[in-house]
Amino acid sequence: MIHDMRETGTISPLAGKPAPRSMLIDLERLEREYYQRKPELSDPAHLVSFGTSGHRGSSLRGSFNDAHIAAITQAICDYRRAHGIDGPLHMGKDTHGLSEPAQQTALEVLAANDVDTILQRDAGVTPTPVISWAVLAYNRGRQAHLADGIVITPSHNPPEDGGFKYDPPNGGPADVEVTAWIQDRANGLLRAANTGVKRTPFATALNRSTTHQRDFVLPYVQDLANVVDLERIREAGLELGVDPLGGASKPVWEAIAAVHKLAIDVVNRAIDPTFSFMTVDHDGHIRTDPSSPYAMARVVAIKDKFRVVVANDADADRHGIVTRSAGLLNPNHYLTVAIHYLLMHRPGWPEHAAVGKTVVSSSMIDRVVAKLGRRLNEVPVGFKWFVPGLFDGSCCFGGEESAGASFLRRDATVWATDKDGIIMDLLAAEITAATGKDPGEHYRALQGELGTSYYTRIDAPASAEQKARLKMLSPDAVREQALAGDPIIAKLTTASGNGAPIDGLKIVTASGWFAARPSGTEAIYKIYAESFKSAAHLEALVNEAQALVDAAVSDHP
Repeated sequence: MIHDMRETGTISPLAGKPAPRSMLIDLERLEREYYQRKPELSDPAHLVSFGTSGHRGSSLRGSFNDAHIAAITQAICDYRRAHGIDGPLHMGKDTHGLSEPAQQTALEVLAANDVDTILQRDAGVTPTPVISWAVLAYNRGRQAHLADGIVITPSHNPPEDGGFKYDPPNGGPADVEVTAWIQDRANGLLRAANTGVKRTPFATALNRSTTHQRDFVLPYVQDLANVVDLERIREAGLELGVDPLGGASKPVWEAIAAVHKLAIDVVNRAIDPTFSFMTVDHDGHIRTDPSSPYAMARVVAIKDKFRVVVANDADADRHGIVTRSAGLLNPNHYLTVAIHYLLMHRPGWPEHAAVGKTVVSSSMIDRVVAKLGRRLNEVPVGFKWFVPGLFDGSCCFGGEESAGASFLRRDATVWATDKDGIIMDLLAAEITAATGKDPGEHYRALQGELGTSYYTRIDAPASAEQKARLKMLSPDAVREQALAGDPIIAKLTTASGNGAPIDGLKIVTASGWFAARPSGTEAIYKIYAESFKSAAHLEALVNEAQALVDAAVSDHP
């Protein structure tokens, strides 16, 4: 998340400006490379690698090609057989240029393996949360023949990227044991030149009796009133501006307006895999990040035309909230407001249900949860950590500082176990309709009561060896007893909520904290920091944090 980045030298001169034509990808080349380029298995970057959100890459870099998707899909078929998963597989895709070719590859393999597969009819697109919801809706009340899902999306990443992720029967992102199994099996298939992959031609696969084309969107939309108070929005006559940012949420928003009779103006209806209508993100790339003020510049410009304007990224697992009072809300601010409102306006939620946050999310959330006498569950980065709690109702809300969250239905049962940017957008409308104040106004009031947060994230250079040391760091490696003038009260390398490794370090004082985590793809580590004193204190905290981490991972302690 770069909207808090302090180092202006990292900001592209194109940031926030319309994308020039010279930046747009060549879709024909993208697809040609997908089918023709073969992975070089001696290059680790060309192997299947499941991160926190599945396998990602680009056909232009040799990391997301037909061979990869065939191998991953066969590995998923093998995993299903090995673990007795024999219900229908729900498969969705977003609007990225590589998503349709990847879905065709996947269907060819699924059909050859006799997997019952459900697709959005008419080659339509499907947001990530809709697939999660569909899997859970199918499995509700069932003990056997459970469904699972595949979502083909690189989320908010650039137009040349592709992504492929697996959702087991709990509907959420697969945990590390599942992804490790699939990753290892897929790479084994690749090394054997995919000779172990079963496959049938696409036309044959599409007409197989195991392939079913249905509408994922309408059932999801019809059920939305059970998670968000749409009647309150409708009665208030609130007009909601929506920009799908060219993503898979467009048909969903159109259906919401029609089915629930809400005053929704979809201000941008374009679907274009080059995302030519976007303004350029902080680093000079096109990216549908609804939390970035640069990517959202065109949306922020219309903030005075509506009471609230919302947006989603390409697969709608992220939300962006724009209000007249505050412009684009920092995701930490909106998470704070959403949690405060929901805990006070969901009487059906049990008091023992915890609020989930990641170790790098704002401590304003901690203060709100403590104020309301509720329980906090702090977990490592990655939405997968919220899945069990959302699934069984022991976690009423799970949110990440990168603008991803989901929450329970109004009756405290599971809604979706993946991030749902659509319900988070609708919640902003509910909050405004129910209280007469938009989320920006609510956050200002909470600051007045609980204190002002100064939050940032920066990147610092690190070698591969230093990143490895940071990931395996022991709290004992930190000898300092104070940080930015305050005594250190906690040195954490595991999350307080579940004891899982945070793959880095978090240092906490009474008035601030920082967390440092190595990047999985770049020669950097990331520092997240927050002060409840001042901007100057945040500056001191970050500077000392960087020195402390550098000393802890140094070759010469």
